[in-house]
Amino acid sequence: MSKIIGLTGGIGSGKTTLATYMQSLGIPVFIADEEAKKLMQSAEVLRKIQAVFGEVVFKNGQLNRQELASIVFAKPEKLNQLNGIIHPVVKKQFKIWLDQHQSAPFVVYEAAILFESGSYQNCDAIITITAPLEDRIVRVMQRDNSSREQVLNRINAQWTDAQRAAKSNFVIENIEPKIAKLQFDEILKILKIQQNEG
Repeated sequence: MSKIIGLTGGIGSGKTTLATYMQSLGIPVFIADEEAKKLMQSAEVLRKIQAVFGEVVFKNGQLNRQELASIVFAKPEKLNQLNGIIHPVVKKQFKIWLDQHQSAPFVVYEAAILFESGSYQNCDAIITITAPLEDRIVRVMQRDNSSREQVLNRINAQWTDAQRAAKSNFVIENIEPKIAKLQFDEILKILKIQQNEG
């Protein structure tokens, strides 16, 4: 049975960089946000989104992600409604994926809202990645072509670093990616020792 390592952190903290590094070490990584994007194309999910949010989030029959994002990140109750549609299907998909990676000693479940979604309850260990707020804002503005205000709305819709760190087994401070990777190497050593003892 694979041990599930939860990997989380606020938007722009550098989760994807670290997840890619983990994959390079041969550790299977399930990126919940990417899976959610794929699953949002399914007829079943689109039907539910349409029922809750109406035609306003569709353009020429296609889901208008930017419009949906501007609604959900401005109103917490709308974000909860969207998460209520997406999380059950992502959870189902993860179970299928996990069955396919049973031979791996560790697998990583990477999710920005690991705690908010309740997914942390299935993890054997949790790593939170933190980064200075200003670095995060700049990274996301460059990556998504977003305004500062849009990025701050998304940051404010998530848990704080302190909230996540308090519920995590390990915290990696991602100021310099090279050092963050070394921190993960040390965590992996600890996890391997724990697994051998267990």
